[in-house]
Amino acid sequence: MTETNVDDCTATDGAMVGDDGLARSPWSYGDPLLRSYYDTEWGMPVRDESGMFERLSLEGFQAGLSWLTILKKRERFREVFAHFDAEAVAGFGESEIEGLLADAGIIRHRGKIEACIGNARATLAMRDEGGLADFVWSFQPETTPRPRSLSEVPTTSPESLALSKALKKKGFRFVGPTTMYALMEAVGMVDTHVLGSHRRGASGVWND
Repeated sequence: MTETNVDDCTATDGAMVGDDGLARSPWSYGDPLLRSYYDTEWGMPVRDESGMFERLSLEGFQAGLSWLTILKKRERFREVFAHFDAEAVAGFGESEIEGLLADAGIIRHRGKIEACIGNARATLAMRDEGGLADFVWSFQPETTPRPRSLSEVPTTSPESLALSKALKKKGFRFVGPTTMYALMEAVGMVDTHVLGSHRRGASGVWND
């Protein structure tokens, strides 16, 4: 991998060219799972309830851990959380929690597991007012960052802070401002692919 010049400036953590000749944000390298996720899914719009609930849940489980850890366990998460069907997860009780705590295929953290179940119930409660996905997207900012390097990528924003506060008022947990900014990146609400990446603008949400 080599550095890529962007606007006549080379950033040490800017776009990097892979062995396939395509430039990407540096974090996408190091494991095939990361590269595949970056090339096919990250930053693409998610507007359905189960898709948004899954991303919100996984971002919550990721808190304090690496995203690669979550990707490696993602299929098992989907299996044990009913493919993130909010109605099914909302019905989980203590027996399901105990089973999840014994499952080495996921993150065995009682607080995060209970939060996911509570968030499923909060998701159902939002259906009468447009639903979770539309609610999250209502916090889309008017502009997106244009980072030339990873060091220029924000970790929070006024919108992620507002979204965090709004979700907490509705009973959601593990939805802090940093976690919500990561969610906004993951579902295409902002485009933080570094300039020069072949994925910049892939979502179709932003023109730059």
